[in-house]
Amino acid sequence: MGDALAVKGGRESLLATTQRPLKALRPLAQSALAESPIFDMRMLVVEVAEDSLVLSGSVSSFYHKQMAQELVRTIVGRDIEVINSIAVREHA
Repeated sequence: MGDALAVKGGRESLLATTQRPLKALRPLAQSALAESPIFDMRMLVVEVAEDSLVLSGSVSSFYHKQMAQELVRTIVGRDIEVINSIAVREHA
């Protein structure tokens, strides 16, 4: 079974990843976050932890936390565990 790729916005995004090593997926996920129109998401970090990707950093809303997770899922697919450790900042 090969990787299924789709082109979205002129950039290839990975939809099926069972054959793709996590170390190769990390920069793709990091790049997608870095290109986000939402500034908070550009500052997030993607790391590899054993058999999953971990998202860390902070955003201003729970909505942005979920958006970041779902953006990464569009890159890595549903077969890779994404651990969302993003903190939501409290408003003053």
